[in-house]
Amino acid sequence: MSKPSLLVDARGLRCPVNWAKAKTVLEEVAGGTLVEVLVDDPRSERDLPMAAETEGYAVLLVEKQAAHLRILIEK
Repeated sequence: MSKPSLLVDARGLRCPVNWAKAKTVLEEVAGGTLVEVLVDDPRSERDLPMAAETEGYAVLLVEKQAAHLRILIEK
């Protein structure tokens, strides 16, 4: 897997605000760009990937870290 091009640190933000922050970045990048999103709201494990896929983005990874989730999204 390629290294993400951008990091969106949305820790401390609740759903759906963390998705809105990630979506803003995804809308501005070129197709094929990998964006790494860090979140710590427990609902994000289900809600953020579902929102991304609904918008047509590819969710490549949802990984639990010590105190947050790491989500890789490809535009």
